[in-house]
Amino acid sequence: MSIENPVATASDVTAAIKQDFIRQIVRDDLASGKHAVVHTRFPPEPNGYLHIGHAKAICLNFGIAAELGGWCNLRLDDTNPGREDPEFVEGIKDDVRWLGFEWHGLRHASDYFDVFYRSAIKLIEDGVAYVDDLDPEQMRAYRGTLTEPGRNSPHRERSVDENLDLFRGMRAGEFADGSKTLRAKIDMASGNINLRDPAIYRIRKVAHQNTGDAWPIYPMYDYAHCLSDAMEGITHSLCTLEFEDHRPLYDWFVDHVDLVNHPQLWQSVVAAGLEARPAKPRQIEFSRLNLSYSITSKRKLAQLVGEGHVEGWDDPRMNTLRGLRRRGFTPAAVRLLIDRVGVSKQNSVIDYAVLEGCVREDLDATSARRMAVLDPLKLVLTNLSEAHEETLPFPNHPKNPDFGMREVPFARELWIERDDFAEVPPKGFHRLKPDGEVRLRGIGIIRCTGLIKDAAGALIELHGTLDPETRHGMPGADRKVKGTIHWVSARHAVATEVRLYDRLFNVAAPDSEEDGKNWLEHLNPQAKRVVQAWLEPAAAAVAPEQRFQFERLGYFVADRIEHAADAPVFNRTVTLRDTWVRQAGS
Repeated sequence: MSIENPVATASDVTAAIKQDFIRQIVRDDLASGKHAVVHTRFPPEPNGYLHIGHAKAICLNFGIAAELGGWCNLRLDDTNPGREDPEFVEGIKDDVRWLGFEWHGLRHASDYFDVFYRSAIKLIEDGVAYVDDLDPEQMRAYRGTLTEPGRNSPHRERSVDENLDLFRGMRAGEFADGSKTLRAKIDMASGNINLRDPAIYRIRKVAHQNTGDAWPIYPMYDYAHCLSDAMEGITHSLCTLEFEDHRPLYDWFVDHVDLVNHPQLWQSVVAAGLEARPAKPRQIEFSRLNLSYSITSKRKLAQLVGEGHVEGWDDPRMNTLRGLRRRGFTPAAVRLLIDRVGVSKQNSVIDYAVLEGCVREDLDATSARRMAVLDPLKLVLTNLSEAHEETLPFPNHPKNPDFGMREVPFARELWIERDDFAEVPPKGFHRLKPDGEVRLRGIGIIRCTGLIKDAAGALIELHGTLDPETRHGMPGADRKVKGTIHWVSARHAVATEVRLYDRLFNVAAPDSEEDGKNWLEHLNPQAKRVVQAWLEPAAAAVAPEQRFQFERLGYFVADRIEHAADAPVFNRTVTLRDTWVRQAGS
């Protein structure tokens, strides 16, 4: 078996039969004959990179389709030009593939601009849409509140002909931005504020990344999203709970446009290159993935990047999928988290430790072991000659012999971790101390015989002796001592930069305003520390994104951007144990 990290495929996660309320609905619809095949979609807006919250929607939409023999489209909801960027489109595609999924079709909402426009004409002709001259502030005032009904716009009763003329003028670019809006005529007294004559089209003379300057008007999300689902033949439209109150509007647009039974609009769908017959999708809502010690607001993530609090969207402190990947999280671990969280309609906050536990579980099984020293203290074994040098076989994985063996050099001078020695040891300390003994990992038992300090009294070097009778194959090899420490041969060690990453925020709910602090005040100053470390040679000359467990220290990954064999850079993915439990209890 190669020691390269195996990447599980999506089928590894979906192999077991999963049970939740959404899957049951879909199975029932298939069993009843309502749908022959399940069609889903993942429809992000390309105005930023995907974060851990998106992973749940990705795994749910692609996972259900894969499990039940259907397909899932990736659709870019690009109806908001000026905020969207082709860079984000490529990032989204890369992240979906990194998680282990492949889409059936790659679509854009902009593919359907002509169909949206023709559908709006139909709504006007049917008398259920009108052009309004109210500006945004007036429109908000007319809309009413949660306890008071709205008022009809003075332009609500325009004739069909006048509305058609004005809307075609909007399309031709005859009016200024914001001066007119096409609205659905529903019910200004509705208890659901989303049904109080929502906007369908707004004037925005901004170039679009796909269509250029062809359109001075753009459809609103609630209108474009449901029609895109219908056009693509989506059977089940899965979305988060904040869209539950939008579902009546979703159904209203689908029913009133009626792509399924409108021949002329159907021809427009065919012209858009879609192979599926239009469908009436069923919207089903589920709870979002909320993690403690993190935020998932795209606006706030962009603020972190824009104000320099982090070093980019792929900063390993970020909970973007790019950041998690660069930190060394695996797609299998993210999918495992989604499985464990499950699917429900109950909003809750998942402890960040659950995600870290999933990462540890995956990396424990898939990561080869190496030795590294992050805070070096020199140890000289004075009973070995200065020329002493040997190589010793070490297993790449203590639990899996298929990972094979490696050769580790050993010599007289070693680096050990500074905190593995205590001149005045605390109670219960079982590592090295003056005249004390520990086992040197894979070598034998050593005794500390002396220490050297500089003029200021700082410890700079330890001296010790190796008991040759405790080496492998010798009579004293089984002699017991309480402590075992790791090491790296100073003569052979490779200097490397190691970045010690931790949670970006130091409180569980950084977004909460209960403590009266700005959320940025909760940034964890210890979320990134950089140290100059020493690695055994076999840990350095590896490809970017190679993951290891550095024994006794944690899981680390060769940085995917800056690591090179002659200038290694490693990022700490996660510690071996949850250190935040102790912090919370202290």
